[in-house]
Amino acid sequence: MDDSCPPPPAQTTPLFTFGVIADIQYADIEDGSNYKHSRKRYYRNSLQLLRNAQHTWSTSAITPRFTLQLGDIIDGFNKRHEASDEALDTVMREFSSGPVQVHHVWGNHEFYNFSRDTLFRSRLNSSTAHCECVTDRQGGLQADGIYAYHFSPVPKFRFVVLDAYDVSLLGREESSVQYSNALKLLKQHNDNEDLNHPPESEGLERRFVKFNGGFSKEQLDWLDTVLTLADERSERVTVVSHLPVHPSSTDPICLAWNYDELLEILHSHGSVVCFMAGHDHDGGYHRDKDSGVHYLTLEGVIETPPDSDAFGTVSVYDDRMVLKGNGRIADRELLFP
Repeated sequence: MDDSCPPPPAQTTPLFTFGVIADIQYADIEDGSNYKHSRKRYYRNSLQLLRNAQHTWSTSAITPRFTLQLGDIIDGFNKRHEASDEALDTVMREFSSGPVQVHHVWGNHEFYNFSRDTLFRSRLNSSTAHCECVTDRQGGLQADGIYAYHFSPVPKFRFVVLDAYDVSLLGREESSVQYSNALKLLKQHNDNEDLNHPPESEGLERRFVKFNGGFSKEQLDWLDTVLTLADERSERVTVVSHLPVHPSSTDPICLAWNYDELLEILHSHGSVVCFMAGHDHDGGYHRDKDSGVHYLTLEGVIETPPDSDAFGTVSVYDDRMVLKGNGRIADRELLFP
């Protein structure tokens, strides 16, 4: 006789849901192409794809508790046309039409348009915004102008927003120590006159380009402390950044400079279940076999044709997250380790 208990029934109602979208890069200009002129970019239509996402989230049976906007909300071309503020206002009006708080990640195009000081004073600084979705917000990290914070939408779940351009030429004053150190690091790996051109034709060294960045020791130490606390509380943690950090989840040219240092921290904490990023408009996915952490790179809105979409809704359960993708973004079941 088998006295073993049958497995519990699968949970059908999620604990909460949230929306996710990346690389909108809106600009009121004609369609163009990417850096290599190999992909079309739909600058005006990206606003319509954001509207599609907002409509889905607003009319879903379960209203998302929040939205993650993974960076590059408007395109750098806006700066050339002195339209940065106008473009940001346009996109933020669309976001404000929805029912939930948006947590904004900063990418390279944020720094093409605005200084770091300006971003801290803007609506893109969601580290201090009042949010009814947050039940527990620990203090963020703003030493040396670092934009990083964490929040808990429900007990036992935490989200950490990282600043992938903490160490970078972007968003740092040329007279600053941070800029000098970043330039020295970049030139150790890239001796091209145009630092946006990768130093190699293939391989991980391609990540050393000006439009990428990395994480300072201060930020890494802060993250380690946050995750240690999450371990002690038996929380499930999702970490987000504009730059991907796992080589198998992205093209190497989109990787954070010191991705390996960040991976070492993530894999040393059992609380981490997922890392989400943007930047690579083709998207990507990898599950680390040792830690069980999921590395998800969201496809970019900016290179999504008008007849498609690029956003997702994530339903969170006790033992997994389920991504319902739209258009270019695939459905995925992300089982917790």
